[in-house]
Order: sequence, then structure tokens, then C-alpha cells
Amino acid sequence: MSEGKIWMDGSLVDWDNAKIHVLTHALHYATGVFEGVRCYKTVNGSAIFRLGDHIQRLMDSGRAYFMEMGYSKEQLERAAIDTVRANGMDECYIRPIAYYGYGKMGVNPLPNKVSVSIAVWKWDEYLKGGAEKGARLMVSAWARIDHRTLPMHAKATANYANSALARMEALKSGFDEAVMLNTSGMVVEASAENIFLVKGGALVTPPTSSGALGGITRDSILTLAKDRGISFEVRDISRDELYMADEVFLSGTAAEVKPVGEIDNRTIGDAGRVGPVTKKVKEVFEAAAHGKDEKFSKMWLTPIN
Repeated sequence: MSEGKIWMDGSLVDWDNAKIHVLTHALHYATGVFEGVRCYKTVNGSAIFRLGDHIQRLMDSGRAYFMEMGYSKEQLERAAIDTVRANGMDECYIRPIAYYGYGKMGVNPLPNKVSVSIAVWKWDEYLKGGAEKGARLMVSAWARIDHRTLPMHAKATANYANSALARMEALKSGFDEAVMLNTSGMVVEASAENIFLVKGGALVTPPTSSGALGGITRDSILTLAKDRGISFEVRDISRDELYMADEVFLSGTAAEVKPVGEIDNRTIGDAGRVGPVTKKVKEVFEAAAHGKDEKFSKMWLTPIN
């Protein structure tokens, strides 16, 4: 994509002119925080899914890194809406990012100004894997960094170097995605998605205290499960529990609800086919995101127009 507009520090600029200096602090020291948000074409027109929650998490992440963004939550929400409208897209992925910019080099970012940008693009399939049998996963040799190393509840660019190593390892080994364990050997999440297993009809997902990101799609699924009477637990999961699960799926803004058919060359559930609970979760999530569930659409959707 080379056309369209990107919001940068209060102004919409042409896509090809959305540039930063090569000595930008965040490029050298990973001092940035970001979000991934979806705009959906709903039954009532285009709307952004849980925009306020995403922007609040961006600001919370920035607080962990002493970032003074210079914009209120309401201003950033409006900027996201304006960026989507300026690009004339019915559906898109939205990427707000705040980062320490060009100025003084060195590990300490505090002398540098914090810049904020918002870009949008069309992102169809984030993870490969057939509709019937799901994605193929492997448990990564890379352990998930924990709260003693970096703020794990911040969606920070630094954390995703760890994720990138795991994802590359999986892809080069012939898989679609990686599962990451924490330093205690418990399941945390995939490289960029939360993970759920299904056993006996109940959902199970790791707690954020394990090192898992407090995913907004994850929270949406747990909220919808409670509303629909689907049993769930938030607890630690061991690696072998994944192999013995009836179903496994991933969740995230980019991936949405992604079924898993295989982990470490072991078939999950019924010949790796997408199970009934995963299908139900995917169905109710998509209904809420596309404005077909009046209760949750009112709570979670911000109209563009």
C-alpha cells in the first residue's frame, strides 16, 4: 500500500511521507508501545471494535515507560476515527503507536519527545491454516519473557522481539505459529495471540499473571462465554494439556478467533477438525464485532459516521 493517509502528531500526512529520522530512539532501543484495533463493516455501517479499551491500554502501556503522549484518550479516539475516514475504508486494521522520537541518543529516552502515529491498512488473513483443520503450532524453544524482565502488561515493541524469534522459529520449522511457555514451563500464549483450550465443553485460558497479555479479544470471548452460558476457567495450563485438549484456538485483534488443528505434530481433538465450542465462540464473537448482537454491539462498537 502506498496511497492513503497516516495520522502523525496531530496531522494527516500522505502514506509515502509518513517518515521518521533514522536516529529515532525507539528504532534503536525499542522504546515504543502500540495497539492493534479492528474496524468492521457492520450491519449499521463501519465501526471500530472496542476503540476506547484499546486506547486506554495504549495509554496504560505508555505510563509504564514514562511517556507523556500530549493527547487525551478522547483525542486519540477521534484521531483513529479520522484516520479511518480519511482512508475511505469499510474495514481495516488500525495501528496506533507511541514512541520516543529523534533527539538525544543513549539508553535513557526521557530527554526525547514522545510521538504518536496512527496507520490503517487492510489485513485479511493474519495466520494461515485451513478453515476445516486449523493452524499448525509448535511449542517454541524461546521462553516468554516475564515480569522480572519487562512490563508484561504493556503492549510494548520491546516485548515483540521475543515474539518474533518464536514466530520465525515456527515458520522455518514448517509450522504456522508458535506456542510460548513461561520460565516455569507453563503455557502463556502464542507469539502474538492469546490461547484457549477446550476440555469437556469448558474453555480454559492462562491468567495474565502467567505472562499472557490481557488481550481485548480474549476479554471479549470470556465476556461472551459468561453471557452465553459457556463454562470457562482462567488458570495455568501445562504443555501436555494442550496435546490432550478437545479443541484449541487462538484469539487476537489480527487473528480474531483462529482454530488450531495440530500442536507439535499431534492432532488436536477430532482429526484436527474445528470443534463445536470453537465454532460457537467464533460465531458469537463475529456477531458482536459485526453489529449483529445488539447488546454487545452497543457496548463495543464506535461508529465511523
